[in-house]
Amino acid sequence: MDPQTGAGHVVSVRAVTKMYPLGTTEVWALRGIDFDLNRGDFISIAGPSGSGKTTMLNLLGCLDTPTEGEVFLEGVSTRSLSDNQITDLRHGVIGFIFQSFNLIPVFSVRENVEFPLLIGAGRRPEPDQTWIDHLVESVGLADWREHKPNELSGGQRQRVAIARSLVNKPRIVMADEPTANLDSTTGEAIIHLMKRISKEQGTTFIFSTHDQRIVDDADHVIRLLDGMVMENTVAKGLETGRLA
Repeated sequence: MDPQTGAGHVVSVRAVTKMYPLGTTEVWALRGIDFDLNRGDFISIAGPSGSGKTTMLNLLGCLDTPTEGEVFLEGVSTRSLSDNQITDLRHGVIGFIFQSFNLIPVFSVRENVEFPLLIGAGRRPEPDQTWIDHLVESVGLADWREHKPNELSGGQRQRVAIARSLVNKPRIVMADEPTANLDSTTGEAIIHLMKRISKEQGTTFIFSTHDQRIVDDADHVIRLLDGMVMENTVAKGLETGRLA
């Protein structure tokens, strides 16, 4: 394994900082972040509001770029990629789950799940309808497939968002506070659903969260405070590190 690029890991972060200018002030959201993530793990990036966890998730998902340092996805530095390559990466390698669901209100459950397959359809094969139906069924919405989002509960909408994030068969799924808008019972059911999908499909799930239930269920916990890694713990004591 190359310690500089983290080759062999699904994600590696090397000396990453992120600064946002705010007038004449510099706001440092991340300060010298380093970690590696293993394929197929259920990973929590935890911390209080303002700790930098959403910024970190945006960098991992290629929605933003670091001020300094590098992010490697499957051994490839995202700094080396063109805009077109980044777009292809977001469509083919990474799936996203947002806390606000971001469903299209005029589409049915099934159409919302299918939608990412239709983006750039001119250069894509015909969507696999069997796969779409399988995803809708796997999140427990077979009887709701023709319903619109406004006919669903919050938990059901999040299930649609999960199925949609998987439709491109991504190797990595990024989830920003996926249980933030759900009651405790529904949130727990969503966590268990994503954990099951992670194990069944070998998908790497990376969560930005302050939900202790997700932290407790994670295979790997990265805990941030004031933009720095305060804890980096892999389940079952396989690997533990702390930075002051």
